[in-house]
Amino acid sequence: MADIAPAGLRYPHDTPPAHGTEAIEVAPGVLWLRMPLPMKLDHVNIYAFDEGDSWTIIDTGFASKKSKAIWAEALAGPLGGKPVSRVVVTHHHPDHIGLAGWFQSEHGAELVTTRTAWLTARMLILDEQKTPAAESLAFYKLSGMDPALLEKRASERPFNFCDIVEPLPLGYTRIKQDDTIQIGGRTWDVHMGNGHAPEHATFWSRDDNLVIAGDQILSSISPNVGVHPTEPMADPIGEWLEACERLAPLAQADHLVLGGHKLPFTGLPKRMEQLIENHHSALKRLLAYIDTPKSASECFSPLFKRKIGEAEYGLALVEAVAHLSHLYQSGLATRTLRAEDGAWVYQSKG
Repeated sequence: MADIAPAGLRYPHDTPPAHGTEAIEVAPGVLWLRMPLPMKLDHVNIYAFDEGDSWTIIDTGFASKKSKAIWAEALAGPLGGKPVSRVVVTHHHPDHIGLAGWFQSEHGAELVTTRTAWLTARMLILDEQKTPAAESLAFYKLSGMDPALLEKRASERPFNFCDIVEPLPLGYTRIKQDDTIQIGGRTWDVHMGNGHAPEHATFWSRDDNLVIAGDQILSSISPNVGVHPTEPMADPIGEWLEACERLAPLAQADHLVLGGHKLPFTGLPKRMEQLIENHHSALKRLLAYIDTPKSASECFSPLFKRKIGEAEYGLALVEAVAHLSHLYQSGLATRTLRAEDGAWVYQSKG
């Protein structure tokens, strides 16, 4: 089913390419491909930029035998047999950096990304855990995770980054805020996002109307913004809002936004307004909802307005923690430890 564009947005291409085997030219020398993901959000967008005798690709998909086979088909088919000489990774999440190391080691490609993305990914690849870390279980308990689900998670092998991300060889090319970079015959300004992932790179073409947005700016969904056990007092909501407000003045109505998921779109000024307002509205609903003390797991209904199943529970929980912690750190709510279950509960200040 085609995505329904929020008001003020337009999708120039309302049907995506088939996973790996097709490509759509979204601008001269720019191909849009998709790689499958084994989850509800079942794809990641890949963009290939023609460099003449090779390609620069933006992001890669998960590392798996299936993904590598699909890439082999894509290289022989839509990419016309030309090699990938450079991989630009927008941020460190597995669906974006998963095969970057494979392209480096097997294809001789250069990796270009931010320092935070490279260091975080390389650290997580090396951090394989057979059982959940005690700190993770404590974090889930403090967040009010359902006891039966907490017990189940405590007995299972946790998600490991290395399961779906290829090892990263030593060496990469760093990009940072206010850099420029040449991709596909265009000069791009580099601007950093935050919130969804730290030091998330976005690219704004000086030569035409293209914006490479990764997951910082998506059309019909809002990226997950969560707090995790690695930094339990992080404030990604504050970082997200700051980044959106800083990027919003760059937006032009005719920008064609190439996002990491869903469909490329135009109408970026309106979308930036929507992304900012989405979180402000969620915070207002949440503040009204916590007139009595509530844990993160008890705050799904005002935030998501739909039933949360087990498959989405983890992402929902870390996003609920992020919103509640933002209210607490902004001085709008209190936080106390509930005696009966050991969960943090938050309450709006009178």
